[in-house]
Amino acid sequence: MIGSKIAKARKTVNMSQAQLAQLLFISPQAVGKWERGESIPDIITFNRLAEILSVDLNYFSENFQSPDNETAFKTTIGNDDEETAQGVADSSGELERQLLTNFSGGNLSQSDFAGVTAHKRKFNGSALRGSNFAGADLTGSSFSGSDIRDANFDGTNLTDCVLSANALTDSTFNKTILVRTEFSASGLGGAKFIDAHLINVTLSKTDLRRTTFENCTFNGVDFKYSDLRGLCLDGQTFVGVKFQKAALDEATFNGATLKNVSFRPTYVLTNKYYRAIKTIHFDGAMMDKLTYAALKGLGADLSKVTVIA
Repeated sequence: MIGSKIAKARKTVNMSQAQLAQLLFISPQAVGKWERGESIPDIITFNRLAEILSVDLNYFSENFQSPDNETAFKTTIGNDDEETAQGVADSSGELERQLLTNFSGGNLSQSDFAGVTAHKRKFNGSALRGSNFAGADLTGSSFSGSDIRDANFDGTNLTDCVLSANALTDSTFNKTILVRTEFSASGLGGAKFIDAHLINVTLSKTDLRRTTFENCTFNGVDFKYSDLRGLCLDGQTFVGVKFQKAALDEATFNGATLKNVSFRPTYVLTNKYYRAIKTIHFDGAMMDKLTYAALKGLGADLSKVTVIA
């Protein structure tokens, strides 16, 4: 029962087993076993499946009734033709508004959204590879479980947008407006952030090892459970930034400016964490006294750092 529901929802959003597996960071064979009824996901994975496949969590319940089986229009005895016609017209108008708001599950590869104003739109489980969002205002929109590889977000307003469990490989974010934007469990390998200002942005459970950041400012950014190993962050500015449970081995902050930056893990300090801190490069960096003291206490090499007020 559960396996067939997973397969049905996956096919509804035009997603292959391999694509779903990639977004869940598991093997395609594991998805195949679910759909054949040989195993079932754990509760955490069920939550992510619901998000990626754009279904309610109750969808996987045996007693869930699909809205498709419900009567689309209900009329009462005694309604005249005019009232019935008005009801149909109202429903058609509402459907049109929904279509303009919800682009989920669509095959929209190479689509041109450049310069559009589209607040609070939904792009969940959609094929958007190579699409152009340059200069668009997408404030409050959501992208979940979508293929957005090679997309162009240059100059796009992504304020209050949520991007969860997406493939964003090789996408560009040059001069993009990123305010309270949330990136979660998404693949950003090869993505480029150039001349971007990230304000109160969250990057959670995200692999950033092959992501490029150039001439960016990070203000109030939270790198939570993300992989930054070997990442080059040279010459950039960090203010009020948190690296929570982030992997930072061999990351470089050469020539960067750091103010009120926290490198502490969420829970206990371990020898492994101390060793990782010692591999980070801060040559030529400038940092305030509190950041300097915190890093010094963790054993970081600060011999070539300048302390600023």
